[in-house]
Amino acid sequence: MMNRPQYLAFLAALVFFLVLYLGFKTTSPSQKVVERSRSIQGESMRFETLLDDAKAHLSANDAASLADLEKQVDQAGSEADRVETLKKVSGWWYSQGQAIVSGGVAEQVAELEGTDGAWSVAGATFYGALADERDQKLRDFCASRAIKAFESAISLNPSQVEHRVNLALVYAENPPADNPMKAVLLLRELEGKYPDNPAVYNALGRLAIKTNQWERAIDRLEKSWSLDSKNPNTPCLLAMAYEGAGKTDKAIEFAGLCGQK
Repeated sequence: MMNRPQYLAFLAALVFFLVLYLGFKTTSPSQKVVERSRSIQGESMRFETLLDDAKAHLSANDAASLADLEKQVDQAGSEADRVETLKKVSGWWYSQGQAIVSGGVAEQVAELEGTDGAWSVAGATFYGALADERDQKLRDFCASRAIKAFESAISLNPSQVEHRVNLALVYAENPPADNPMKAVLLLRELEGKYPDNPAVYNALGRLAIKTNQWERAIDRLEKSWSLDSKNPNTPCLLAMAYEGAGKTDKAIEFAGLCGQK
């Protein structure tokens, strides 16, 4: 019923932010890191390790393109120019199917800019990589970096509820072994503090979908839709929830609205 772009729309809370910031489509290519994860199992999981591995598997033409971008970074005349070029590097890696490496470069941008928005983008990139990843060692790496990024965004802008929601979504995607209910507890706390924030209800709806609690998902997502009928992601989630509940007509209705702004 729902095509692949519509399905992917519900994976990341800041999917639109990625488009604005990095200038690429949000449907990520298959992650090449997954296929080579065994080659780095014996090494400590560090960004430099993943970067070196990704570079080692580039074609000659791609390596030349990257070298040109890296030269532009080194020759940047100001910090602002350096930041803008690093954003291009991050987008380039994403287009190569290397979302984790893209996130690592976005993290460098955030460290230079020092804004909650930049940290949020880094977190969203790592979260997207986490959602696509199957290797647990790489999943843990993505989750830890996404958590760091969203916590940094929260520290810089505590009033931005979406940063806290996205942090909870990371815990939902990769639950801590010692606290598997952490995401639910965080979101329930946010629901109590911000009962009129649609992002909170979208996140609660996502969790309900993950556990096949279709009616609960519908209830939470309809609440979100009533609060903000312009959010392009809510109909995507509602379409999935109604489909899961066997309510085909409603699923088709919201699938038609999925991704529309």
